[in-house]
Amino acid sequence: MDKIFKITMGKAKCAVDLGDGSERGEYVDQDYILNRLGRPHRSISLMYCYYPFDEQWPARISEVMKDFEITNQWDYPYDDYFPYTGGIGGDRSSEVFRQMRDIRRHGQDVTLTITMDTKVTDDMLAAIADDLRPFGRVFLRINHEATGNWFNFNKRASYQEVADFYCNAVKIVKAHAPNVKMILCIGGVEDLAQGGVMVRENEFTQAVRDTDIWSVDKYMALHWGWPVDVAETGGNSHNRHAVRDIYALTKASFERFKYLCGGEVKPMVMSEFNADGDVTGAFEQAEMVKIYCDILREEKAEWFTGLTFYQFRDRGRLGLEMQDPNNKNVGIEQPVMKTYREIINDEWFKPAITENGEISLPVKLRWTSSEDAEGIALPLHFDGCPHFCELYFSDDSNLMIELNGRWFYKSPEAKFIDLMPAFYENTFTGEADMTLKIFAPPASGENDLSAEDGIFNYYYTLEKLPDIRIRMSPVEPSRDR
Repeated sequence: MDKIFKITMGKAKCAVDLGDGSERGEYVDQDYILNRLGRPHRSISLMYCYYPFDEQWPARISEVMKDFEITNQWDYPYDDYFPYTGGIGGDRSSEVFRQMRDIRRHGQDVTLTITMDTKVTDDMLAAIADDLRPFGRVFLRINHEATGNWFNFNKRASYQEVADFYCNAVKIVKAHAPNVKMILCIGGVEDLAQGGVMVRENEFTQAVRDTDIWSVDKYMALHWGWPVDVAETGGNSHNRHAVRDIYALTKASFERFKYLCGGEVKPMVMSEFNADGDVTGAFEQAEMVKIYCDILREEKAEWFTGLTFYQFRDRGRLGLEMQDPNNKNVGIEQPVMKTYREIINDEWFKPAITENGEISLPVKLRWTSSEDAEGIALPLHFDGCPHFCELYFSDDSNLMIELNGRWFYKSPEAKFIDLMPAFYENTFTGEADMTLKIFAPPASGENDLSAEDGIFNYYYTLEKLPDIRIRMSPVEPSRDR
């Protein structure tokens, strides 16, 4: 490792994000997800709710009303997401903040979805924004699917009130936390026969103009009757669409949003993307997910900024894993997992990494976001596929490391990282040249707000390189040949 090069991580042509925990499943730690999928995501999406004026608050509503008889998932007094326990009088050591720190130290941004009562005050919104200041770039999705009728904020307020609340929230969040990007998630264009007009257009046009990012949730198949009923042929609690139709509606939504903004283009994402295996079965679920992503790549859909697969582990059939009904801490891999791994390792969906010239240590590395970070690259030569490839550390660095397409996390406590999983599937014969890439996201998961630009950037000075052990043969030769 005689040479060291400065590198920059930038945007993918289409970013991939991942949902982790919701009304349908528990949060799964990022170490587990990274080891199952082999690479980090741009962002990890968390689902929370905030109904501070309700008598049951801040309990999770399904836990305090276990005997309450429901006919669908959204019959409870408020939405059955994890309670957001920050804000005024909140606890910044509680679970939501632990999860955000876990996500960021693994080199990913946070997408925080919060459904909330539109009676939440300006001071309450400001306190939530203040909660998010240390977490670098955060995507905040308030009252998603706002043109629907299932969430409690829609049952308590008119569509115009919901839209006005969102516009007001944008102003307050921006004033307190300029690091936060606001996502407006609405139905968009839901029927091409309506001339390209979006649903509830009169109420939500200003919100389309005020937000940072446009979003739609368009499932290619969905069993919304889960978990109360079972989807069967002829039932009325599920649907299925042609993949091309969903793509066309998403693109039409983007065009309409752009039209309403006088031609201005903003990032367009799908904040919840999947086909429900309850409807399609496990094999066609994987097929539909692949077809949609193939369309994005084949049509070079640069208007489409990113998608969020919903979700990693699910109690139903909307996960890469299904939660084991005997043990919530165990996931059962679904066929879509293999398909998803292939998608996220396609060049269209991988972040761009560029080389910026040779450098020497020590080097000050910047982490702004998962789409804007500085790291180093170390050229390595292999005479063949190694038997051992290991890193040994003598410092407390917090690092994301990539080799041969496989990413690894090194915590401040770790002194040893085994890189051999990079070769288990991507094996090779003959000689090969590769680069070992290293980035340094914040060790605590938070930025240092005392720094001049700490609300946007985190810095780490890398003083020395790890020792690397590469061996091209077993420690002892085989005695069986």
